[in-house]
Amino acid sequence: MKLCFLIHSLAAGGAERWVATMANHWAAQAGGAITAVTVLTMTPPARDFYALHPAIRRVCLGQEAVSAGVFHAVVKNLARVRSLRQALAREAPDVVLAVMPESSCLLALAGGRGRSWTAIGAEHSYPPRNRLGRGLPGRLRSLARAVLYGRLDAVVCLTTTTADWMLRHTRTRRAPVIPNPAVWPLPVQPPLLEPARAGAAGRMLLAVGRLVPEKGFDRLLEAVAVLASRHLAWELVILGEGPQRAALEAQCERLGMTARIRLPGLAGNVGEWYAAADAFVLTSHYEGFPSTLLEALAAGVPAVSVDCLTGPRDILRHEVDGLLVPQDDAPALIAALDRMMTDDALRRACAARAVEARDRFALPRLAARWEALFMELRRAYGA
Repeated sequence: MKLCFLIHSLAAGGAERWVATMANHWAAQAGGAITAVTVLTMTPPARDFYALHPAIRRVCLGQEAVSAGVFHAVVKNLARVRSLRQALAREAPDVVLAVMPESSCLLALAGGRGRSWTAIGAEHSYPPRNRLGRGLPGRLRSLARAVLYGRLDAVVCLTTTTADWMLRHTRTRRAPVIPNPAVWPLPVQPPLLEPARAGAAGRMLLAVGRLVPEKGFDRLLEAVAVLASRHLAWELVILGEGPQRAALEAQCERLGMTARIRLPGLAGNVGEWYAAADAFVLTSHYEGFPSTLLEALAAGVPAVSVDCLTGPRDILRHEVDGLLVPQDDAPALIAALDRMMTDDALRRACAARAVEARDRFALPRLAARWEALFMELRRAYGA
Protein backbone atom coordinates (compact mmCIF):
# COMPACT_ATOMS: atom_id res chain seq x y z
CA MET A 1 0.00 0.00 0.00
CA LYS A 2 1.01 3.59 -0.66
CA LEU A 3 0.30 5.65 2.45
CA CYS A 4 -0.12 9.42 2.59
CA PHE A 5 -0.21 11.50 5.79
CA LEU A 6 -1.97 14.88 5.86
CA ILE A 7 -1.24 17.34 8.68
CA HIS A 8 -1.02 21.13 8.83
CA SER A 9 2.68 21.21 9.73
CA LEU A 10 5.55 19.28 11.29
CA ALA A 11 6.20 21.96 13.91
CA ALA A 12 6.98 20.86 17.48
CA GLY A 13 3.93 19.14 18.95
CA GLY A 14 2.51 15.79 19.98
CA ALA A 15 0.48 15.05 16.84
CA GLU A 16 3.34 16.19 14.63
CA ARG A 17 5.80 13.98 16.48
CA TRP A 18 3.41 11.04 16.04
CA VAL A 19 3.28 11.60 12.27
CA ALA A 20 7.06 11.68 12.05
CA THR A 21 7.38 8.57 14.23
CA MET A 22 4.88 6.48 12.26
CA ALA A 23 6.03 7.72 8.84
CA ASN A 24 9.66 6.99 9.69
CA HIS A 25 8.80 3.54 11.00
CA TRP A 26 6.99 2.51 7.84
CA ALA A 27 9.55 4.11 5.53
CA ALA A 28 12.27 2.03 7.17
CA GLN A 29 10.43 -1.29 6.80
CA ALA A 30 11.75 -3.09 3.70
CA GLY A 31 9.24 -5.50 2.21
CA GLY A 32 6.43 -4.52 4.57
CA ALA A 33 2.77 -3.82 3.89
CA ILE A 34 3.48 -0.09 3.39
CA THR A 35 5.55 0.29 0.24
CA ALA A 36 5.71 4.10 -0.03
CA VAL A 37 5.11 6.99 2.39
CA THR A 38 4.24 10.61 1.59
CA VAL A 39 3.75 13.45 4.08
CA LEU A 40 1.59 16.39 2.95
CA THR A 41 1.57 19.66 4.91
CA MET A 42 0.39 23.22 4.39
CA THR A 43 3.73 24.59 5.62
CA PRO A 44 7.12 24.25 3.87
CA PRO A 45 9.73 21.65 4.90
CA ALA A 46 12.08 24.43 6.02
CA ARG A 47 9.79 24.96 9.02
CA ASP A 48 9.74 21.28 10.07
CA PHE A 49 10.90 20.49 13.58
CA TYR A 50 10.88 16.70 13.15
CA ALA A 51 13.24 14.96 10.75
CA LEU A 52 11.87 12.46 8.23
CA HIS A 53 13.40 9.30 6.79
CA PRO A 54 15.04 10.01 3.39
CA ALA A 55 12.69 7.53 1.68
CA ILE A 56 9.65 9.65 2.60
CA ARG A 57 8.25 11.94 -0.08
CA ARG A 58 7.65 15.38 1.49
CA VAL A 59 5.07 17.61 -0.23
CA CYS A 60 4.07 21.17 0.72
CA LEU A 61 0.60 22.32 -0.38
CA GLY A 62 1.48 25.96 0.35
CA GLN A 63 -1.90 26.90 1.83
CA GLU A 64 -0.98 27.96 5.36
CA ALA A 65 -2.36 31.53 5.46
CA VAL A 66 -4.46 32.39 8.53
CA SER A 67 -8.03 33.39 7.67
CA ALA A 68 -9.11 36.97 8.43
CA GLY A 69 -12.79 36.11 8.81
CA VAL A 70 -15.51 33.62 7.96
CA PHE A 71 -15.70 34.58 4.27
CA HIS A 72 -11.93 34.52 3.90
CA ALA A 73 -11.85 31.13 5.66
CA VAL A 74 -14.30 29.70 3.13
CA VAL A 75 -12.21 30.97 0.23
CA LYS A 76 -8.97 29.68 1.75
CA ASN A 77 -10.45 26.27 2.52
CA LEU A 78 -11.75 25.92 -1.04
CA ALA A 79 -8.21 26.62 -2.23
CA ARG A 80 -6.85 24.04 0.22
CA VAL A 81 -9.32 21.42 -0.98
CA ARG A 82 -8.41 22.10 -4.61
CA SER A 83 -4.69 21.89 -3.82
CA LEU A 84 -5.19 18.68 -1.84
CA ARG A 85 -7.18 17.05 -4.66
CA GLN A 86 -4.43 17.88 -7.12
CA ALA A 87 -1.75 16.47 -4.82
CA LEU A 88 -3.67 13.25 -4.21
CA ALA A 89 -4.22 12.82 -7.95
CA ARG A 90 -0.44 13.09 -8.45
CA GLU A 91 0.53 10.85 -5.53
CA ALA A 92 -2.18 8.19 -6.15
CA PRO A 93 -2.12 6.81 -2.59
CA ASP A 94 -4.05 3.77 -1.41
CA VAL A 95 -4.65 5.19 2.07
CA VAL A 96 -4.77 8.82 3.21
CA LEU A 97 -4.46 9.45 6.94
CA ALA A 98 -5.42 12.97 8.04
CA VAL A 99 -4.32 14.06 11.51
CA MET A 100 -6.37 16.51 13.62
CA PRO A 101 -9.79 18.02 12.78
CA GLU A 102 -8.78 20.64 10.20
CA SER A 103 -6.91 18.10 8.07
CA SER A 104 -9.61 15.46 8.51
CA CYS A 105 -12.32 17.86 7.32
CA LEU A 106 -10.23 18.87 4.31
CA LEU A 107 -9.74 15.23 3.43
CA ALA A 108 -13.48 14.61 3.70
CA LEU A 109 -14.15 17.52 1.33
CA ALA A 110 -11.45 16.42 -1.13
CA GLY A 111 -12.86 12.93 -1.57
CA GLY A 112 -15.82 12.40 -3.87
CA ARG A 113 -17.88 9.26 -4.40
CA GLY A 114 -15.47 7.87 -6.96
CA ARG A 115 -12.29 8.23 -4.88
CA SER A 116 -9.91 5.30 -5.09
CA TRP A 117 -8.17 5.89 -1.76
CA THR A 118 -9.26 4.98 1.75
CA ALA A 119 -9.87 8.11 3.87
CA ILE A 120 -9.06 7.95 7.59
CA GLY A 121 -9.06 10.68 10.21
CA ALA A 122 -6.94 10.59 13.37
CA GLU A 123 -8.17 12.47 16.44
CA HIS A 124 -5.42 13.34 18.92
CA SER A 125 -7.41 15.28 21.50
CA TYR A 126 -10.62 15.01 23.52
CA PRO A 127 -13.06 17.26 21.60
CA PRO A 128 -15.20 18.54 24.52
CA ARG A 129 -12.09 20.08 26.11
CA ASN A 130 -10.13 21.04 22.99
CA ARG A 131 -12.47 23.52 21.34
CA LEU A 132 -12.05 24.42 17.68
CA GLY A 133 -12.19 28.15 18.36
CA ARG A 134 -14.53 30.68 19.90
CA GLY A 135 -17.66 32.38 18.64
CA LEU A 136 -19.06 31.78 15.17
CA PRO A 137 -15.82 30.40 13.64
CA GLY A 138 -15.53 27.81 16.39
CA ARG A 139 -19.17 26.76 16.02
CA LEU A 140 -18.76 26.42 12.26
CA ARG A 141 -15.64 24.28 12.66
CA SER A 142 -17.43 22.05 15.17
CA LEU A 143 -20.39 21.71 12.81
CA ALA A 144 -18.07 20.87 9.92
CA ARG A 145 -16.42 18.15 12.00
CA ALA A 146 -19.76 16.70 13.09
CA VAL A 147 -20.99 16.45 9.49
CA LEU A 148 -17.86 15.83 7.45
CA TYR A 149 -16.46 13.03 9.60
CA GLY A 150 -19.28 10.91 8.18
CA ARG A 151 -17.54 11.06 4.79
CA LEU A 152 -14.43 9.36 6.17
CA ASP A 153 -14.10 5.58 6.27
CA ALA A 154 -13.03 5.75 9.92
CA VAL A 155 -11.83 8.17 12.57
CA VAL A 156 -9.18 6.60 14.78
CA CYS A 157 -9.11 7.73 18.41
CA LEU A 158 -6.52 7.37 21.15
CA THR A 159 -8.95 6.38 23.93
CA THR A 160 -12.35 4.71 24.25
CA THR A 161 -13.73 7.89 25.87
CA THR A 162 -12.90 9.91 22.76
CA ALA A 163 -14.22 7.18 20.46
CA ASP A 164 -17.54 7.07 22.34
CA TRP A 165 -17.86 10.86 22.03
CA MET A 166 -17.15 10.72 18.29
CA LEU A 167 -19.82 8.12 17.68
CA ARG A 168 -22.40 10.05 19.71
CA HIS A 169 -21.72 13.60 18.53
CA THR A 170 -20.53 13.27 14.93
CA ARG A 171 -21.52 11.21 11.92
CA THR A 172 -18.38 9.10 12.28
CA ARG A 173 -19.08 5.60 10.95
CA ARG A 174 -16.29 3.78 12.73
CA ALA A 175 -14.05 4.89 15.59
CA PRO A 176 -11.31 2.30 16.26
CA VAL A 177 -9.04 2.93 19.24
CA ILE A 178 -5.27 2.74 18.70
CA PRO A 179 -3.04 4.46 21.30
CA ASN A 180 0.19 6.24 20.49
CA PRO A 181 3.42 4.22 20.67
CA ALA A 182 6.21 4.57 23.17
CA VAL A 183 9.36 5.52 21.30
CA TRP A 184 12.68 4.71 22.95
CA PRO A 185 15.34 5.82 22.51
CA LEU A 186 14.10 9.16 21.27
CA PRO A 187 15.76 10.67 18.18
CA VAL A 188 18.21 13.52 18.69
CA GLN A 189 18.11 16.65 16.55
CA PRO A 190 18.77 20.38 16.93
CA PRO A 191 18.40 22.40 19.04
CA LEU A 192 20.54 20.61 21.60
CA LEU A 193 20.34 21.84 25.19
CA GLU A 194 22.62 20.56 27.93
CA PRO A 195 20.52 19.03 30.74
CA ALA A 196 23.09 19.62 33.50
CA ARG A 197 21.54 20.63 36.79
CA ALA A 198 21.92 24.24 37.89
CA GLY A 199 23.56 25.51 41.07
CA ALA A 200 23.37 23.42 44.23
CA ALA A 201 20.21 21.60 43.24
CA GLY A 202 20.84 17.87 43.16
CA ARG A 203 17.53 16.51 41.87
CA MET A 204 15.39 17.44 38.88
CA LEU A 205 11.61 17.50 38.60
CA LEU A 206 10.90 17.67 34.86
CA ALA A 207 7.86 18.88 32.90
CA VAL A 208 7.74 18.97 29.10
CA GLY A 209 5.29 20.72 26.80
CA ARG A 210 4.28 23.88 24.96
CA LEU A 211 4.09 26.91 27.21
CA VAL A 212 0.34 27.38 26.80
CA PRO A 213 -2.44 27.77 29.41
CA GLU A 214 -3.93 24.31 28.88
CA LYS A 215 -0.73 22.66 30.15
CA GLY A 216 -1.33 24.09 33.64
CA PHE A 217 2.26 25.13 34.24
CA ASP A 218 1.06 28.10 36.29
CA ARG A 219 -0.44 25.79 38.90
CA LEU A 220 2.69 23.64 38.80
CA LEU A 221 4.77 26.70 39.73
CA GLU A 222 2.45 27.43 42.65
CA ALA A 223 2.73 23.84 43.90
CA VAL A 224 6.52 23.78 43.64
CA ALA A 225 6.75 27.12 45.47
CA VAL A 226 4.80 25.64 48.39
CA LEU A 227 7.21 22.68 48.54
CA ALA A 228 10.45 24.59 47.94
CA SER A 229 11.49 24.96 51.58
CA ARG A 230 10.91 21.23 52.23
CA HIS A 231 12.94 20.06 49.23
CA LEU A 232 16.05 22.18 48.97
CA ALA A 233 17.83 19.62 46.74
CA TRP A 234 15.17 19.80 44.02
CA GLU A 235 14.77 22.11 41.05
CA LEU A 236 11.92 22.27 38.52
CA VAL A 237 12.67 22.32 34.78
CA ILE A 238 9.90 23.06 32.27
CA LEU A 239 11.18 22.12 28.83
CA GLY A 240 9.39 23.72 25.91
CA GLU A 241 8.46 27.00 24.27
CA GLY A 242 5.28 28.95 23.69
CA PRO A 243 3.29 32.15 24.15
CA GLN A 244 2.99 31.83 27.94
CA ARG A 245 6.74 32.17 28.54
CA ALA A 246 6.64 35.80 29.70
CA ALA A 247 3.74 35.13 32.08
CA LEU A 248 5.47 32.09 33.58
CA GLU A 249 8.75 33.95 34.00
CA ALA A 250 6.89 36.78 35.74
CA GLN A 251 5.20 34.25 38.01
CA CYS A 252 8.60 32.76 38.94
CA GLU A 253 9.77 36.26 39.86
CA ARG A 254 6.66 36.89 41.97
CA LEU A 255 7.10 33.59 43.80
CA GLY A 256 10.81 34.21 44.40
CA MET A 257 11.63 30.96 42.58
CA THR A 258 13.92 32.06 39.75
CA ALA A 259 16.86 30.16 41.29
CA ARG A 260 14.85 26.93 41.61
CA ILE A 261 12.87 26.89 38.35
CA ARG A 262 14.30 26.81 34.83
CA LEU A 263 12.59 27.30 31.47
CA PRO A 264 15.45 26.47 29.07
CA GLY A 265 13.33 26.37 25.90
CA LEU A 266 12.74 23.84 23.16
CA ALA A 267 15.11 20.87 23.03
CA GLY A 268 15.67 18.35 20.26
CA ASN A 269 17.49 16.07 22.71
CA VAL A 270 14.58 15.65 25.12
CA GLY A 271 15.60 12.02 25.74
CA GLU A 272 18.73 13.26 27.52
CA TRP A 273 16.54 15.39 29.79
CA TYR A 274 14.40 12.39 30.71
CA ALA A 275 17.60 10.49 31.51
CA ALA A 276 18.74 13.31 33.81
CA ALA A 277 15.38 13.70 35.57
CA ASP A 278 14.52 12.17 38.95
CA ALA A 279 10.76 12.58 38.51
CA PHE A 280 8.32 13.81 35.87
CA VAL A 281 5.17 15.87 36.35
CA LEU A 282 2.18 16.62 34.10
CA THR A 283 -0.40 19.21 35.23
CA SER A 284 -2.54 19.72 32.10
CA HIS A 285 -6.16 20.81 32.28
CA TYR A 286 -6.86 18.39 29.44
CA GLU A 287 -4.97 15.96 27.21
CA GLY A 288 -5.69 13.56 24.39
CA PHE A 289 -2.91 11.03 24.95
CA PRO A 290 0.13 12.89 26.32
CA SER A 291 3.27 11.74 24.52
CA THR A 292 5.50 13.39 27.11
CA LEU A 293 4.08 11.23 29.91
CA LEU A 294 4.51 8.11 27.79
CA GLU A 295 8.08 9.11 26.90
CA ALA A 296 8.94 9.75 30.55
CA LEU A 297 7.71 6.32 31.63
CA ALA A 298 9.51 4.63 28.73
CA ALA A 299 12.67 6.36 29.95
CA GLY A 300 12.13 4.91 33.43
CA VAL A 301 11.15 8.20 35.06
CA PRO A 302 8.55 7.96 37.87
CA ALA A 303 5.69 10.38 37.28
CA VAL A 304 3.05 12.46 39.00
CA SER A 305 0.15 13.36 36.71
CA VAL A 306 -3.16 15.13 36.96
CA ASP A 307 -5.97 12.73 36.01
CA CYS A 308 -7.44 14.39 32.92
CA LEU A 309 -10.69 13.11 31.41
CA THR A 310 -8.62 11.23 28.83
CA GLY A 311 -4.98 10.34 28.43
CA PRO A 312 -2.99 10.03 31.66
CA ARG A 313 -5.20 7.32 33.15
CA ASP A 314 -4.75 5.32 29.93
CA ILE A 315 -0.96 5.45 30.31
CA LEU A 316 0.06 5.77 33.97
CA ARG A 317 -0.80 3.02 36.46
CA HIS A 318 -1.48 4.62 39.85
CA GLU A 319 0.89 3.41 42.57
CA VAL A 320 2.67 1.21 39.99
CA ASP A 321 4.75 3.57 37.83
CA GLY A 322 3.57 6.87 39.29
CA LEU A 323 0.81 8.77 41.02
CA LEU A 324 -2.46 10.12 39.58
CA VAL A 325 -4.12 13.06 41.31
CA PRO A 326 -7.62 14.50 40.78
CA GLN A 327 -8.09 17.37 38.36
CA ASP A 328 -8.32 20.85 39.94
CA ASP A 329 -7.18 19.63 43.38
CA ALA A 330 -4.18 21.73 44.35
CA PRO A 331 -3.68 20.13 47.80
CA ALA A 332 -3.67 16.65 46.23
CA LEU A 333 -1.10 17.73 43.63
CA ILE A 334 1.12 19.22 46.32
CA ALA A 335 0.79 16.08 48.46
CA ALA A 336 1.64 13.75 45.56
CA LEU A 337 4.67 15.80 44.56
CA ASP A 338 5.79 15.96 48.20
CA ARG A 339 5.52 12.18 48.48
CA MET A 340 7.36 11.51 45.22
CA MET A 341 10.14 13.96 46.06
CA THR A 342 10.53 12.65 49.63
CA ASP A 343 10.30 8.88 49.16
CA ASP A 344 13.40 7.46 47.44
CA ALA A 345 12.03 3.90 47.64
CA LEU A 346 8.80 4.95 45.91
CA ARG A 347 10.73 6.60 43.08
CA ARG A 348 12.91 3.51 42.60
CA ALA A 349 9.91 1.16 42.61
CA CYS A 350 7.94 3.28 40.14
CA ALA A 351 10.96 3.70 37.87
CA ALA A 352 11.47 -0.08 37.74
CA ARG A 353 7.90 -0.59 36.52
CA ALA A 354 7.71 2.53 34.33
CA VAL A 355 9.91 1.04 31.62
CA GLU A 356 7.19 -1.56 30.99
CA ALA A 357 5.56 1.19 28.89
CA ARG A 358 8.05 0.32 26.15
CA ASP A 359 6.36 -3.07 25.77
CA ARG A 360 2.80 -2.02 26.63
CA PHE A 361 2.90 0.59 23.86
CA ALA A 362 5.45 -1.01 21.54
CA LEU A 363 5.71 0.69 18.15
CA PRO A 364 5.81 -2.48 15.97
CA ARG A 365 2.70 -3.88 17.66
CA LEU A 366 0.70 -0.68 17.24
CA ALA A 367 1.92 -0.20 13.66
CA ALA A 368 0.63 -3.70 12.90
CA ARG A 369 -2.79 -2.69 14.23
CA TRP A 370 -2.81 0.28 11.87
CA GLU A 371 -1.84 -1.92 8.93
CA ALA A 372 -4.62 -4.37 9.77
CA LEU A 373 -7.09 -1.47 9.88
CA PHE A 374 -5.93 -0.17 6.48
CA MET A 375 -6.48 -3.57 4.91
CA GLU A 376 -9.82 -4.10 6.60
CA LEU A 377 -11.17 -0.74 5.46
CA ARG A 378 -10.00 -1.22 1.90
CA ARG A 379 -11.77 -4.56 1.77
CA ALA A 380 -14.91 -3.19 3.45
CA TYR A 381 -15.30 -0.24 1.07
CA GLY A 382 -14.26 -2.03 -2.09
CA ALA A 383 -10.92 -0.28 -2.61
